[in-house]
Amino acid sequence: MSATIKPIKLYSHPTGPNPWKVAMILEELKLPYETIIIEKADLKKPPYEKININGRAPAIQDSNTGLTLWESGAIIEFLIDTYDKTQELSFPKGSPEYYHTKQWLYFQVSGQGPYFGQAVWFTVFHSEKLASAQERYKNEILRVSSVLDRALEGKDWLVGGKCSYADISFVTWYEAVIPRVLAGVVDLPREYANLDAWLERIKARPAITKVLQDKAARASTGK
Repeated sequence: MSATIKPIKLYSHPTGPNPWKVAMILEELKLPYETIIIEKADLKKPPYEKININGRAPAIQDSNTGLTLWESGAIIEFLIDTYDKTQELSFPKGSPEYYHTKQWLYFQVSGQGPYFGQAVWFTVFHSEKLASAQERYKNEILRVSSVLDRALEGKDWLVGGKCSYADISFVTWYEAVIPRVLAGVVDLPREYANLDAWLERIKARPAITKVLQDKAARASTGK
């Protein structure tokens, strides 16, 4: 299928987690794409804001459909609906699993991403060290992790017995917070064994491994 599809432009950032979860879906679906790195200083400038008025990454431009789209969750839903014709990462429309994958994607974009992002901000980047803010968002990481760990009790994947876009959507934010926020604080394999094993299963998938390697290479050069 991908041989007849023109490359999708993915506007990304070297270190931000959200563009790379979109890259994971593109890789899993074997879609051709071009990664365009937008420097942090350029995200809020008019040329990029014409693509994403919110001035954040990611965004995509798909010349196959003529669609420009931003917000990682919306992009993932578009890619799945448009290109996952054999349901490699999804389920039949209208089935319980169809809605459960959406449930977990929305939990990721509303529950994991914002809290994990604030945890990284107040731990690493904020000019003042505010113990109360650090503690609040660390606790939110643990709460979200507890939800996932309990949901994964006795099973390998969140929905339907297979890896779906819902599972994949959580990986990059854990990659961001484990070294920056959780190191020396939480023993993930011991305290959240189901979650830890699940993350390792996802990261072992060739498409996910490739994207994580690409992300590390981009982060090291900033390009």
